[in-house]
Amino acid sequence: MNTVWKKYMNLITKLYQFKVLTRQMFTQPNLPLERGGANLSLIKIKLVLLHRTSLINLASLAALFTFLPLSVNAASVSPEGVNVKAFSTTTVFLTFLGLNNQVPAEGLWCGAIAANQSCIPGTIFGRLPQRYNLSRLSGGNNYTDIMTIPASITRRAYQDAVQGNQGDFFYVRRLVSTTGGADEFVAVTCRLAAGGARVPLSLSSVKLELTKNRSVPAIATGTTLPSFGAQIAYNGTGRLKGRWELVSPGDPRPSQRDLLPEASLPLEERGLQQRYTQLERFDLFLPPTGQIFLPGPNPDRIPKGATGLHLILLRIEATDDREADSTLTTGIVSSGGVAGFPMPVLRYFIGASEGKLALLEPQPNSQLSQLKPIQFAWQGMKDAGGYRLEIKDQDRVILSALLSADRTNYTAPPWLKDKTQKSLTWRIQALKSDGSVLSESPAQQFQILAK
Repeated sequence: MNTVWKKYMNLITKLYQFKVLTRQMFTQPNLPLERGGANLSLIKIKLVLLHRTSLINLASLAALFTFLPLSVNAASVSPEGVNVKAFSTTTVFLTFLGLNNQVPAEGLWCGAIAANQSCIPGTIFGRLPQRYNLSRLSGGNNYTDIMTIPASITRRAYQDAVQGNQGDFFYVRRLVSTTGGADEFVAVTCRLAAGGARVPLSLSSVKLELTKNRSVPAIATGTTLPSFGAQIAYNGTGRLKGRWELVSPGDPRPSQRDLLPEASLPLEERGLQQRYTQLERFDLFLPPTGQIFLPGPNPDRIPKGATGLHLILLRIEATDDREADSTLTTGIVSSGGVAGFPMPVLRYFIGASEGKLALLEPQPNSQLSQLKPIQFAWQGMKDAGGYRLEIKDQDRVILSALLSADRTNYTAPPWLKDKTQKSLTWRIQALKSDGSVLSESPAQQFQILAK
């Protein structure tokens, strides 16, 4: 069986070389030899030799297929090629089809690939960062992948093209067999597009902003929240569709998968995201400018009664985008509006009284992660001349910070993350202009978890 397989793979390799040489003869007859090119006469000689050896083996091709098992079918990807914008981040929804007891391993970008679609050494531009790896099993033998191409990769590809090489580069994903089989490589062709023409609609940056530029606003019951919106950077052009939602105190908190755009999820997961109180829907066309400010819902429509921490979510829905469509055996998966990161959250706190000093974040008995900045926020007082934040380990003060009257938040220094697995407390003192204490909040416990 191994002999049959080797003959089959040898024939496939020759047929692939035949295709490459034919393309060079008609489109790139003057490429230098070190870049895989050849002059016209040398190409013709190679074609004749390949033609003769292929004819000898074509008669046995049917017999080879007869003896090959059904599991030989190679994996594929949809779409097979995409346009990317130079000097910018591009995100594309990919579906790897026909996996046979295989899981995706690393993803590489390179300037040239071999006959088995693996990257040729010396042409590798970079590797898929772990934070962008959102591959997930979809269906029985498919995998979805969110290919986020950093600007550094497209810049490297552009520099390679300026030196006279081809403008196309490749994203290659290695598939590892779980049953001890050989590794398989699947490549996606990435084409540099001038000005971002026909680039799939994808979001590269989203920031939720308040008009007063406060990170965690605190308002009294019945008070209207300041107006807000989303500053969005994107690639491509098309429809941006979605909704604003409100997470009230007592509602389950959204997970990271809940905050991803719908187009970043496999088809079977898109209806399973947690839903909350809908504030407003939006559906607008994005011109090819790359930047837009999306205004939030009318603040008068937002509930003002319940006290506690509230979250406002930006939910992006998938739209039809021909450049980003992924074709499956069951149909087409629309992926317009894809992103390689969760959408940010706008937090605000409603208290019983606007003039009362109150602690907002972290919540009582919170368990904070070492992997994120440790931030504190509180509801300020109108008459305060400044604030003092104190953090204690039992009865010993380990951090004390003096802050101006316009500050109602504070980010702790990195060394505080070393105080793991301890019950810490924090409080805020409102100070008068002479430095004496105007008001003091009760102490509140929190804990920092180890990695």
